[in-house]
Amino acid sequence: MTNIEGAVVLVTGGSRGIGRALVAALYERGAKKVYATARDPKTVTHPDAVPLALEVSDPASVAAAAEQAQDVTILINNAGASVNANFLDSPVEDVRREFETNFYGPLLVTRAFVPIIERNGGGHLLNVHSVLSWLGVLGSYSASKAALWSQTNSLRLDLKPRGIDVTGLHVGYVDTDMAAHVDAPKSTPESVAAQALDGIEAGAFEVLADDLTRQVKAGLSGEGAALYPQLAA
Repeated sequence: MTNIEGAVVLVTGGSRGIGRALVAALYERGAKKVYATARDPKTVTHPDAVPLALEVSDPASVAAAAEQAQDVTILINNAGASVNANFLDSPVEDVRREFETNFYGPLLVTRAFVPIIERNGGGHLLNVHSVLSWLGVLGSYSASKAALWSQTNSLRLDLKPRGIDVTGLHVGYVDTDMAAHVDAPKSTPESVAAQALDGIEAGAFEVLADDLTRQVKAGLSGEGAALYPQLAA
């Protein structure tokens, strides 16, 4: 279990959407300091947050951020891209670009900050996945989130002996810019952030933040046509 009160937290993609809600919620729960990263740190609006420039797919940028944030005890890998490249028709470079941000980005950031968290006495890692980690309906996005889910599960085993607990956050549609075009029930970023922080404090392996996500997770043990009705005969 990890205490947020008094913790020093780094949130990637902390200037908008779920990331911005996480930054606000962390301060509400008594975090000592929150680094909010963005490609352009001027877009970080929380008055107490520490803006930090970060491009998660750039090793030099990751190293520079880690050098500036040597007091971190909780890392939240929230930054992501939504390219949604089609595996048959889209340029392969688009698929690679999605994986660079959604899979290799969190890996680079985690590798940079694990020694820092360990040196500071241990702490927590939270990776933001998606219900589409379990549904292959958006090409490269779904695949990259599925790969991140697997990465998180492996890291949980690797980091436990080092005093770092790991939580995976799965969520469906959220009322953010990314889902602005979707006409379906959406969670608020504030609700997702609250559940994510509850999961960190409880030491949960996974947080399933809405009914859709819980339904899909429960359906993984069923027949394929239950999740993909378009395949039903």
